[in-house]
Amino acid sequence: MIIGTAGHIDHGKTALVKALTGVDTDRLPEEKRRGITIDLGFAPLLLDGVGTVGIVDVPGHEDFVRSMLVGATGIDLGLLVVAADEGVMPQTKEHLLILEILRIPRVVVALTKSDLVDAEWLGLVRSDVQSLFMDAQLWNPPVVPCSSRSGDGLEQLRAVLSECLVATKPRARDDLFRLPVDRAFTVKGTGTVVTGTVWSGELRADATVRVLPAGTTARARRIEQHGHSAERARAGGRAAIALAGLDLTDVARGSVLVSDDSWRATSVFEAVVTLAPEVSARFNPRTRLRLHAGASEVSARIVSAPADAEVGKLALRRIITDSPVTLRGGDRFVLRLPAPLRTVGGGVVVDPHARRRSMPHSTRAQLASLSSSASARLRFVLDAESVQGVVVRDIPVRVGCTPSDVSGLIEETGAYTGGRNLFAPVAVEQVMATVQRIVAEYEIRSPLSQGVPTRTLREGLHANEELADIAIRELEEGGEIETHGPLIRRMGWTPSPSARDIDASNHLAHDICAAEQEPPSVSELVSRYGSSVPALLRFLARQGRIVQVETDRYYDRTVLNAMIARLRAKLVPGQVYVPAQLRDILGFSRKYLIPFLEFCDRNGVTERREEGRILRQTTHAVLDTSRAHS
Repeated sequence: MIIGTAGHIDHGKTALVKALTGVDTDRLPEEKRRGITIDLGFAPLLLDGVGTVGIVDVPGHEDFVRSMLVGATGIDLGLLVVAADEGVMPQTKEHLLILEILRIPRVVVALTKSDLVDAEWLGLVRSDVQSLFMDAQLWNPPVVPCSSRSGDGLEQLRAVLSECLVATKPRARDDLFRLPVDRAFTVKGTGTVVTGTVWSGELRADATVRVLPAGTTARARRIEQHGHSAERARAGGRAAIALAGLDLTDVARGSVLVSDDSWRATSVFEAVVTLAPEVSARFNPRTRLRLHAGASEVSARIVSAPADAEVGKLALRRIITDSPVTLRGGDRFVLRLPAPLRTVGGGVVVDPHARRRSMPHSTRAQLASLSSSASARLRFVLDAESVQGVVVRDIPVRVGCTPSDVSGLIEETGAYTGGRNLFAPVAVEQVMATVQRIVAEYEIRSPLSQGVPTRTLREGLHANEELADIAIRELEEGGEIETHGPLIRRMGWTPSPSARDIDASNHLAHDICAAEQEPPSVSELVSRYGSSVPALLRFLARQGRIVQVETDRYYDRTVLNAMIARLRAKLVPGQVYVPAQLRDILGFSRKYLIPFLEFCDRNGVTERREEGRILRQTTHAVLDTSRAHS
């Protein structure tokens, strides 16, 4: 677990960390010379009932709030340091605001330098601190007077820190690994080393990692935690990781180490944002802000919000960054003005990979749910993706949940799973309605057909193949439609020819039968009877009255069976016949002979060989109705 300090400059944060841990976290020569903390410092702290935890010491000067933000993200407990001889100061308030925006679960207040003031003054400072929390509508924190110089109150502070950390919910170990890099340097004989707080998951030594947003890969050659070699880096702990195959120029503060392929950097995301009322009214899509997320700091603009968004209130907004950042659903971030430097708001990521064109209206309750619930964020993302769907593997990153939570979230949202993607119920219902409409319209246009060709139906849906499969399956299971070979039709549908259709089909059947072994082509019949001929021919074929021998020609079934019977009677089994011989045997021209012979090949009557055709050994006397032209 990680404790992060916060507080005004020169209120004794570094001295308190040294008194608690014995480690001086001011490591830079300039820090020693100036007597102030400029960058982050780190130290291990052994607490009863908890074990070894990490302390991140942050600078208090207003010029170094960006470093404070890096240190404050990902901590489990905030240690707000207020000097008893000065009380609440400007950076005390800004640091507390940052802890509030980042939703740090617990905060302990240490009133340092309490040996320099009397009891009455100490009481006034304690009252000011408690008022500060009440004004911010925050929890009432434990306040511990102490002195780094004399040691008074340090044991009580240790006990309070232990009590708070014991009550803190541990981070899930089965989550995806992520470590925002807050330091990167080289060590002779080791190479590039990065440090940071493991936000989630764990990483084994020798595992392969990706560095985002650069996208480079490296091997975790060695891992250290609290100065000792470790087999793995675990969530909630500080870690130093030696990276093989990576130059120092390839990784810097703000980079993120990940191990799963579903992580991607983004430059456009949607979030629930709150801004200070006195500045939000002046914002427009060109207003530049500094966005702090994890160890990253990038320039950003708020480019979209619902038309009815209230000034200074929670609102769903789209944010564009000048440089890519690595975000996850549920991540919190801080927004600051670049000049004058000040914190003006923050928010929580709802969709790190936004695609929605217009921002939907959301009630305050819905916004609160999007901020705190992975289930609500999954519904939001599914709605945004509509018929495109969401890749199931991307859900842990997209909405901010562990991989083991995904199945429960899918069940909770009622979403439908395809082979790879997940779809919202409303998207499935839309496609189901489209399927029913296409089937109904096809029945009206083609009353003699047995159903809609599957390919025709899918082309008309204009939907993801997996979504189409789900919609068709749901309609089949609901008894609305049925699949009949390559066709899809309404359940119980049968062709319903009119009296005119029956009369026309009888004329067609007569013409085909009268022509015997040289029937007219489909195109010839169309020229005689009109464009309805193809549908009527298919209707006659389903009735078994005619058989399609080639693409453009049908034969009367009785005539065709007689032709096949004659062929079997005339051919000697095992003897090879060339087309000219077969023409003489059957007595019709090559125009009709070749298609007929190819039909016989397909239906197992004859077999084509390089030198000619032979009669197959078969006992069939008539044509099997199931072996029609394909």
